[in-house]
Amino acid sequence: MRPNTSPVALRQARQHLLDSGQCPSGLVDERLARSWSRSLAAGLVPTGRPKGIDHPSSGTLRQVLASNPELLAHSRPVMEYLFEQVRHSQSVVVLADRRGMLMHTLGDPVFVGKAERVALTSGASWHEAHRGTNAIGTALAEGCAVEVHGSEHYLERNGFLTCAASPILSATGDLLGILDISGDYRNGHAHALGLVSTAARMIENRLLAATCKRNIRLHLHRDPEGIGSVAEGIVAVSADGWIVGANRVALAQLGLHARDLGATLLERVLDVRLDDLLSHHKRRPQQPQALRTSQGGLLFAQVQMDAAAWVTPSSSAPAARATPAQDALAQLDTGDTRWRSAADKARRVVGKPIAVLVQGESGVGKEVFARALHASGPRCDAPFVAINCAAIPEHLIESELFGHVAGAFTGARKEGHLGRLREAHGGTLFLDEIGDMPLALQTRLLRVLQERSVTPVGASKAVPVDFALVCATHNQLLQAAEQGRFRQDLYYRINGLTVQLPALRERSDFVALAQRLLADLATEQGLGFEVQVAPDLLARLAAYPWPGNLRQLANVLRTACAMLAEGEDTLGWDHMPDDLVQALTAAPTPTPAQSEATAHPVPLNLQQLSQAAIDQALQAARGNMSQAARQLGISRQTLYRKLGGRATP
Repeated sequence: MRPNTSPVALRQARQHLLDSGQCPSGLVDERLARSWSRSLAAGLVPTGRPKGIDHPSSGTLRQVLASNPELLAHSRPVMEYLFEQVRHSQSVVVLADRRGMLMHTLGDPVFVGKAERVALTSGASWHEAHRGTNAIGTALAEGCAVEVHGSEHYLERNGFLTCAASPILSATGDLLGILDISGDYRNGHAHALGLVSTAARMIENRLLAATCKRNIRLHLHRDPEGIGSVAEGIVAVSADGWIVGANRVALAQLGLHARDLGATLLERVLDVRLDDLLSHHKRRPQQPQALRTSQGGLLFAQVQMDAAAWVTPSSSAPAARATPAQDALAQLDTGDTRWRSAADKARRVVGKPIAVLVQGESGVGKEVFARALHASGPRCDAPFVAINCAAIPEHLIESELFGHVAGAFTGARKEGHLGRLREAHGGTLFLDEIGDMPLALQTRLLRVLQERSVTPVGASKAVPVDFALVCATHNQLLQAAEQGRFRQDLYYRINGLTVQLPALRERSDFVALAQRLLADLATEQGLGFEVQVAPDLLARLAAYPWPGNLRQLANVLRTACAMLAEGEDTLGWDHMPDDLVQALTAAPTPTPAQSEATAHPVPLNLQQLSQAAIDQALQAARGNMSQAARQLGISRQTLYRKLGGRATP
């Protein structure tokens, strides 16, 4: 609001509102006009008293406090700091929940008595519908930081106050509560709105770090010295590279909205892959890395990981090499025979100078397979460099792959560019959608593979490179080669071993696969409990053709888990997107004979579904209880308990 609005304009606007039921435009701030209109619609009279109970029962307050333990725990230290900044302005610092109930106050003794007379104390509701225009209630209604000064309050009895409030948001953009500074309008702090907004950001950052311990956190700022300050952006990233949480600064830095969380890959908004970030963090954990946003801006980034965060494949590789059945490929195995056959073939050539070509439809997990193959071999501690040949603009692909020297062409980086091929030196180079590589670049790539050296753009001297090569495509490369759309000599060079990954509709392990994805998503979203799928829905999902394969299934389950209400642990039809519900219900009811995706008759209840998943996991793990438990996302003790329960009627 505008604290400099003249008293005359406020009186005129208020009278016009009472006479006509509308607030005139131009006299007062638009947000104030909207708030006054809402207050009038709620049946409040400016000269009257508030609605609702000023002091609810102690049981109600205890229930509210018990429902917000993390918000309270992380807000109290910040409120104490904030109060020190306004101690001499006769003010009170207030924390309200997302419905406007005051949960905690910290105030100047001189002002506390006045505040209590208008119920500015714990347990009272300051929702707009109860108190009219006020900073707490109006910040809730408008969803942004607001300041309400003196007579801008709708109820005249609150006109002695000046208040500034800011929403507190969760890592996923949900409203958690409101932080407020209220004081006597004659002694209000000149920078109250800025102070309360900054303090709210401090609380949000503390909450994000606390609630995203299982995720990798990326701290961002335009200047490396800004990392760690209250002005930094913070992004929480899942193990497979999805942005699952962020503070408001990060959303603005990356051009995202809260609705994009959980549906955006990190590499879509920053020119970096998660593995590259983690590799840099491992080598230089304290050194920020310069990155470009998709909008062309420059940001410095630093990775932070808690002990409970995702473990990279390379960090678990020594144990995987010690026990072949426990390598990264085996950890992805949920029982499908065709997928296991592909993994067994690829495992035999890992570490040997044999290129691997992974074929399969879009979304079947070709890159996940390639990363697991890399993590299962002797190069696991070296870089895994993935390049999507279909995603790089044709005019940039040459310099991106081969690098360039300083000043090689207009727009070239002043310091030159190493190039993705040289970045893969010592590790694995993964060329995704290689069938979309331009013919001219195919010739240069063939020369690199033959000579094992790279000549950067603008350079006259070749640089030796050594990497394992894994390529992937959803196209039939041999047919493309015969038609002249792909070089035959390059095809035979990259086709040392071809493995075909089955489409999701062709797999026999749908139940176990869905259960493993749900376990990963429950961890990713910090649910703290096992998520199940209703039997009739699971039967329909298993019979669905899944044109987007595993990528589509994972996205559907991720969104469905986010739709779970408090107290729910079973996904049903109401958690599914409308378009998928329509597609599932339009298809014939699956029968056991039709449900090839499960390789068993569709179970009739959750217990049978659980046992089917356990059977498939044990088969995939070859009887290894620990590995089966990991694939199912449960503890070994829980697995033993579920197995023991089979004898129970």
